Amino acid sequence: MQRRTFISATGAAAATLAAPSLWAQALPTNPIRIIVGFAPGGGTDILARVIGQKLGEMWKTQVIVENKAGASGTIAADYVAKQPGDGTTLLMAHINSQAITPALQKVNYDAAKDFQPVVLVGVTPNLLICNENQPAKTVKDLVELCRANPGKISFGSAGTGSAQHLALEMFMLAANVKAIHVPYKGSGPMLTDLIGGTIQYSFDTMTAATPHVKSGKAIALAQTRLQRVPAYANVPTMAESGFPGFEATTWYGLAGPAKMPLALAKRMNEDVNKVMLMPDVMEKLAASGAQDGGGSTEKFGDFMRAEQIKWAKIIKDGGVKAES
Repeated sequence: MQRRTFISATGAAAATLAAPSLWAQALPTNPIRIIVGFAPGGGTDILARVIGQKLGEMWKTQVIVENKAGASGTIAADYVAKQPGDGTTLLMAHINSQAITPALQKVNYDAAKDFQPVVLVGVTPNLLICNENQPAKTVKDLVELCRANPGKISFGSAGTGSAQHLALEMFMLAANVKAIHVPYKGSGPMLTDLIGGTIQYSFDTMTAATPHVKSGKAIALAQTRLQRVPAYANVPTMAESGFPGFEATTWYGLAGPAKMPLALAKRMNEDVNKVMLMPDVMEKLAASGAQDGGGSTEKFGDFMRAEQIKWAKIIKDGGVKAES
């Protein structure tokens, strides 16, 4: 199913890219940086490095992944928004920096106007995980644990206003429980503390959590798309675990500054679509639960606008506030 999705999207993109003016669009000859708004080891970082390595080989130039962690990815987004539009600086755009945090607090950029979409890399579920020493290893048991210990069970996230944080807020509202939110500067350091027992649970990205779940150091209780992804066919969804309609995804994509010419964005889009059809890349995307990626620059732009509207409404309706 995932392969069919990528091929279909890429076919549409290829038809768009057939125009001679786009084929003539030159790529940068200088090294290209992909800026990641989170620490190394998190889901955004992992996918940026997978894509970046392949693009470097294809473009015969250095493609460097550079981490500018902090403020739920908004430091990186603000940095990229102010860079030249020559294609040498790209953002690994993320739900946090492009949809959630701008609706939650003031940021120094306009998420809807300051970026040129390039391509959607993938949409993943979050995984509700814990370390192996936690007593509650099902959603039902976790709800009971939280109710028996109000305000004492800790959930880590990649930062205040992150996708993990908002998934926790949705869970607390749906289950009518209170827990402790512990923000970090990315999934990498948060997972280190979760595995070590400093914190107990997290709605972390499937991309970042998967290596630890596969090794047995983290336990998956549930996933947060409405349908199970093939990589976790045996892990129930939150909807199946007593919370109908519960869907909290994490998504990733490449974007440039708004000054980036559309023709250059489409030229890069074509090559990223090719990268995402490479068998080893498809395998890594599938393992992390990333689906629905590829397609045109317009597809990614429309997707981001829909996500901005969705999360702004959830934040307003739920009365969610940024933590100080």
